[in-house]
Parts: sequence; C-alpha cells; structure tokens
Amino acid sequence: MLLLVVGLGTGAAGAGPARSGAAASAGAAPSGAPPPAIDAASLTQSGQDLVWTVAMRAPFSPAAASAAGRSLCLLLERRDNGSVTGQLCVIGPRAPGGSPRLVYQRVTRAGAGPATAVSATVIRSGARALTATFRPAAIGSAYRSMRWQVLSRVRSPTCIAPAPSPAGCLALFPARPALAMLHTPQLVGCTATGPALVYDGPSRGREIALTFDDGPWYQTPQFLDLLERYSVTATFFEIGRQLAEYGENGAIERRMLADGDMIGDHTWSHPDVAGAGSFAQDQIEDAADAIRTATRGFTPCLFRAPYGDLSPALISEARSLGYTTIQWNVDPRDWALPGVAEIESNVIDNAHPGAIVELHDGGGNRSQTLAALPDIIDTLRGRGYRFVTVTQLLGQRLVYR
Repeated sequence: MLLLVVGLGTGAAGAGPARSGAAASAGAAPSGAPPPAIDAASLTQSGQDLVWTVAMRAPFSPAAASAAGRSLCLLLERRDNGSVTGQLCVIGPRAPGGSPRLVYQRVTRAGAGPATAVSATVIRSGARALTATFRPAAIGSAYRSMRWQVLSRVRSPTCIAPAPSPAGCLALFPARPALAMLHTPQLVGCTATGPALVYDGPSRGREIALTFDDGPWYQTPQFLDLLERYSVTATFFEIGRQLAEYGENGAIERRMLADGDMIGDHTWSHPDVAGAGSFAQDQIEDAADAIRTATRGFTPCLFRAPYGDLSPALISEARSLGYTTIQWNVDPRDWALPGVAEIESNVIDNAHPGAIVELHDGGGNRSQTLAALPDIIDTLRGRGYRFVTVTQLLGQRLVYR
C-alpha cells in the first residue's frame, strides 16, 4: 500500500506538466492566485507500502477542488531520464462526509489515459494534510526505484504562474525529480498481539480463516495448487522435522509466503507439550528455526499445540517466546476420514464470522479434505465470506525488511 500524507487540496488527475487531464480536488482558488505552495514532500518505502508526504501552506478541501480547478498529484517518473509514466491524484469523497480518494492515470507520449480509482484508504490528518495507503500493484507498478515530483496546479486562466511554463500555472516540488529507492519487501515475521489464547476472531465482517495442520506433507503442493486456483489464503501450522523431507528445500514454505499464506509453529515432532517447561520450549524453538531456515528469514508468531492439548503454563510459555496460541471453533475431524460430504457439511453448517476452521494437509492421506475444499470455498463465498489468514483475522502486524 502507498501511504500518502498531503497538505493542500487535491483532486482528479491532471494529465501531467504539459497535458490536460481530469479535474482534481482543492479549496476555492481566487482569481489571480498562484498554484498552492508546497513546503515539503517525500516518497519512501515502508515494508510493503510506499509513503508519500506533502506539506502545504494553506488548509484545503478536497471536495471543493474540481470546481476550483486545482489539482495536487504525485508524478511517477523513470529513473533513467525522469520522464513521467503516471500520476496519482487525490479527489473528493463519493458522498459528503466521506474520505477523499485516489485516482491514477498512466501517462504516455499521447497524453494521460483515463483516470482510474485506486484501492486505497485515505484519511484526513489535519487542515493541511491527509494520509492514504495503497500498494504499488494498485497502479500497475512493481517494487523498482523511480523518480518523482509533486505537481500543484491551478487551471484558472488568470492564475499567477511563479515562472513561465507551456503547461500553464503550476508548481513542482522538488524542482528536479527526486529518487525513491524501492526494493521487493521480504516478510520476516509477525507480531503476537491481543489475547494469548484465541479460539476465533472478531465477529465483525464476514471473514473466516482456513487452517491446515501437520504439514508439510507429500500432498501439501496439491493444497497450494487448489488455494492458488481459488485465490484463497490460509494458515499452515507446520511440524519442524518434516520440512527436511517434504519442504522441497524450503520451496514449499517460500511459495506459501509468496501466495499470501501464513505459517505457524506446530512443534518440532508433534508431541504433547501441555506440560510446558524446557521440553516444550525446545519443541517450539526447533520448529521455528526450521521454518526460519526454509523461508530464509521468516519467524512465526502463531503457535498451535499438537492435539490441541493446552495448559495455562504452555500458553504463558508460548507467549513469552513471542506467540499467540491458536485453537479453533470449527472442526470437521477430517483427520478421521469421515468422508468428503461430512467434511463439507460440517464446515459449511458451522461457519460464522470470525471462525477458525481446523483442517489437515499432513499426517495421513488428505484426499478427502482436498476434495471437500472446492465446495466449501464456493458455498461460503456465495454467502459473502472472505477467506483470510489468522494474522489478518486477528489484525496482527506483519514485519518486512
């Protein structure tokens, strides 16, 4: 997501320094006024997000911008020559009292293309500022370094330009394109927050988490194939010692993270660790080390005890090691091979907002679970559910480098 902190009114995208385009947002511009002045701006990366900051000298109203003929846009430019490839502008909310929005226009030699709304969260943070978040993919971009400038423009024919320009009355900050050094972020962990023991997530919204235990396994790639085909993310609680045999030298775990799945700790060898103590600690830490090695750096923050056997001492110990202990509240007992129809009906009938479903991708023949998943996914999606990871369900922070 790209994080934008803006200072003066902005609106629908202008077409670039030398071209016309869609209307943008700002407060009313008196006749003869210069373009809104920019005090400071920056474009940086924070994890998966880009961060755009702009400080303006006057308050603004994004909702009034179009009528005033003002725009404030981030120009995205090629690293090698500074030519503009696109522009990202702020426009007013859809309805009174709503949040401002972002639109993007691709810029070519022929001019600016149509303005497209960007999936973003835009929050006003003061009379001279706002904040918006989105990912580079929302504007069709990868994590590659780029140059940038902020464009402030007034379309009034009587505007006082600070310097003659064939593009009209505008100001650019900085005067020369600045370089934003970007890199593909690597997920290296998550933060255990909230209760130390969790059976389900918040009931707000229709979100549900599919979890899979006892992998990696010889069938795990088939589970990933299916989840990728349905664009579903899930959480895999893995047994540490099985990574060497079934993890394909870490390729399975790296594929999970690349797909947006989450990996949790299910101990090194799947013993009963409810007694806590040094034995449980070693089991948890050895599994974490195996996951960290396989993923080249990811440290889990979710723990699931084998067999679901818990004690207050184990929950406390897991928390001290940086884990949230995750149980479940939908259990079709797929490990017992009850049949495809039984697995389907159990999950579908017991699904509810915030549910955590326990399934298995390892520990035995999991063909029944694989066969049940398509109907489970299609039915629950038809009822308005969205599939998320446990970390997403609980709102836990992911850590990138």
